[in-house]
Order: sequence, then C-alpha cells, then structure tokens
Amino acid sequence: MKTGVIYARYSSDRQTEQSIEGQLRVCNEYAVRNEIVVVDTYIDRAMTGTNDKRASFQRMLKDSAKRAWDYVIVYKIDRFGRNKYELAMNKHTLKLNGIRLISAMENIPETPEGIILESLLEGMAEYYSAELSQKIRRGNNESRKKGNVTGGKMPYGYKIVDKKAVIVPEQAEVVRYIYEQYAKNVIAKDIIKALADRGVLYHGKPFVRNTVYKILQNTKYSGVYTHGDEVYTNIYPQIVPDDLFKIVQAKNVGNRYGSLSQYVKYLLRKKVVCGYCGNSINGVSATARSGERKRYYSCSGRYDKKICKKKSVRKDALENVVVQAIMTLFENNAMIDGFAEKIIAVNQKRLQDQSVLKLLQQEQDQIAKAKHNLIVAIEQGIITNTTKERLQELERRQEELSEKILVEQAKVKTTIKKADVIAFIKKALNNNAERIIDLLVRQVILFDDKIIIKCNYSDRGNSEYLDVPIHSTTTELPVINTCSPVIGSEQVALEIKA
Repeated sequence: MKTGVIYARYSSDRQTEQSIEGQLRVCNEYAVRNEIVVVDTYIDRAMTGTNDKRASFQRMLKDSAKRAWDYVIVYKIDRFGRNKYELAMNKHTLKLNGIRLISAMENIPETPEGIILESLLEGMAEYYSAELSQKIRRGNNESRKKGNVTGGKMPYGYKIVDKKAVIVPEQAEVVRYIYEQYAKNVIAKDIIKALADRGVLYHGKPFVRNTVYKILQNTKYSGVYTHGDEVYTNIYPQIVPDDLFKIVQAKNVGNRYGSLSQYVKYLLRKKVVCGYCGNSINGVSATARSGERKRYYSCSGRYDKKICKKKSVRKDALENVVVQAIMTLFENNAMIDGFAEKIIAVNQKRLQDQSVLKLLQQEQDQIAKAKHNLIVAIEQGIITNTTKERLQELERRQEELSEKILVEQAKVKTTIKKADVIAFIKKALNNNAERIIDLLVRQVILFDDKIIIKCNYSDRGNSEYLDVPIHSTTTELPVINTCSPVIGSEQVALEIKA
C-alpha cells in the first residue's frame, strides 16, 4: 500500500490564487487515481514561497525523517517552493528519506526528459517570484509617491482613509503632550502617570515606557517617512512642530547612554551594579513638588524588571562617598607607600604562579613527544595520509604555542615598579572628582547598608583590582567620620564606618 501526505500553500500577495480547498481537492483526486492513501496534510496559509521559512513546511520536512509515508503531493511545484536552490535542497532531503515529491497538475515522468521538465518548471516558478517581487516594489514606490500608505501598522495618532494617512485629533493631542512634557525634562514615568490620571489609553491599554520612547523617536510625527534610501514628506501629515521635534531628538541623543539630562554627568555611569540582583544601576531624575530637579542612582532590576527592592541613592551623596573613600585611603604618604608595597607583592605572587605559562609549556612537551613518535613510525615505513596530516597539525600547533609562550614570558619580565604605582595614585588624586573616579574606580557594587569599591591599581590596562568595602547606615550615605585600612594577603581593603 502506497501512502502519502499533501502539502498546500497560498501566498498573501495573491488572494485569488487557487484556494487551499481547491488544492486539497485536486491532490486528493490524484491520490485516489494513483491508489495513494493520504495520511496527513500540511497547510501554510498566506505564506510566501520565496523561502522555506514556513511552519507547516518545516514540520513536514522534519516528519519525513520518520519515513512513515512514501510521497509528498502538491498542487503544482511552485506550491513546494519558488527558490530553485532551496527547492533542490529540500527535495534532496525528501529523497534521502526515501520520499518522492509529486505535482498533481504537472505530469512529470520519472525519465531524463522528466528531470528537464521539472527543472524548467522550477526555474519558471523562481522567475515568477522575482518578477512579482519587482512589480510589488515598483507599485509600492509609485503609491508612496502619490502619498498613499503601502502597509504596516499605523502609528498612534493616525488612521487610514482611502489609502491615505489621516490624523486622529484626540490621539494627536496626546502625542504633542508627550513631546511637550519630555522637552520640559519630565521623565517617561511621570508622563505615563499623568496620562493614566487623565484616563488616556494606548489602544485600550495603559501607556508603558517603550511605547512613549517609540513615540518620541518616530520621525513620521514630523511629517517625514523614510523607506530605504527614499525620503517622503507627503504621506504622514505633521503632528509635532519642527522646533519641538528637534528639541526632543537632541534630548534623545543626550539621554542615550543613561543620563537623563544632557547637561548633567553621572560620574559613576556604567560603573555601578546592584549588590542584590546584579543588574546595572543607572542615573535617573525626578521633579519634586517644589519643582526642584533631583537625581539618583537607581537599580534597573527594580524599575525596569520589577525583580529587586534596592533603594535609590542620591547622585551627589554616592559620588561624594566614593571620592572621599578613595581620598581617605591615600590621605598620607605612609599609606600610599604601604599600599604600593602590597600591590607589588600581590603582582609578584601572580607572576610567580605563571599557571598559564606552565600549561603552555606542558602542552608543548606533549606535542614534542607526539611528533617524535610519528617520526619514528615514518622511519619504520608506516606512512599514511592520516600520519602526514597529523604531523602537519602538530607542527602548526607547536608554532602557535611558541608564540604564546614568548608572550607569557614577556609578561613575567614586565614587572610593576613601586615608583610607578605611587606616581599613578598621586596623579589621580591631584585631579578633580571625575578624574579620580575615572582613573582609580573600576566598579562600585551597591547595597543598602554598604558599598564595595573595586579600584584599579595600574594604568597599564590590566584588569587587576582591589576591594574597598564602605559601610554606611542609611541610603543617604553620610559623610565618613572614621576609617581603618585593612591589608590582607590578596587585597587591600578600606573599611569605613559612619
């Protein structure tokens, strides 16, 4: 008994094409005439045939590996696919699984002539697809030149009337309100709250941050629409005035990296992480009832992901404590000197360990032994293609190891001098707060009751650092009153109590 499945598809670009039902009827009639029992059907509706990224099609290919049926029946070859390369590959997959592709409407015999006919049909299908795609692009370009909308989801504030984008007045007022408030330094969170208080919804749901940001970045509200290299100003009526739109776009650029004001710099930006959830702590701002602008460092895990309860910390308070901690650590020459000596000791211990160098040298010795054994085998007349390939592989690896060993040996010879460390520290301390943080602070791990500051100790670009825990009783991080340096075997720490 012969068994088979039917695969049917129609494209979204041709709604008048042979319907799925019609394809199934013709395929079933073919199966009956040829005594093939149809055991399953796979259908993709409104899917293009220019590629094989179709859910049912991929499921059919996967199921073919089970070899539970003998044939795949399609209405025409172009229902299986129009890209001749993917079509050939997918037919080959079926062939490897012992399954034959059959076209119900195109009687293709299993002869040399049939192979030529099938190739011709495949080429015609791909030509049709390419021609259709070109016609669609050409038609869409002409439509856009006439000011027509050619598809896609309409932005909030517009609707389509007779293929034209038309402003929805009440929504346009909301869009302008969002732009005006943002231009006045009102943050997205407060804009969303104000809209919610007024009962304004976005397609029936409350506004969210991503929606607000997308509105603030959409050039269509300025009357400009870009498609590829073409710019159109006749499709979307302008909602936001040019001057207001430019102000907002300038603020978007300034806020792109986390600072909510292009005029205020967060000195610890990209250096602070939450000690509880591990997410980044970013600079944010808010407007008090008095109108005063207040700035904080807040955990993204709390405000964006809702998974953390870390309290926000005042910007100036945190930055002052970090700078003061560094200054306190190096408040006298004796401390700087002792700190430098400890750094030298830690560095020397790291260099003496030379674990990487040892591993490289061990691998080099193993390769030398393997090469020796192969050479002995060759001298005894045991020569094969595998032997030669293995010997060449070992020689290539030996060259790579030699280079890596030279690099590691150079690292051992390059030691850090005490004078270099002291000069580096003093150079940083003589600069302003921004330079101190930039040169000496690698990372700040923030808790509600303490901070851990990881400090760079060299300007040579390495990643070594020292932990500096700072203890405090409130999130306001009060001025430090006492400090006591603690120098351990592997780190230098400064414990500071309020």
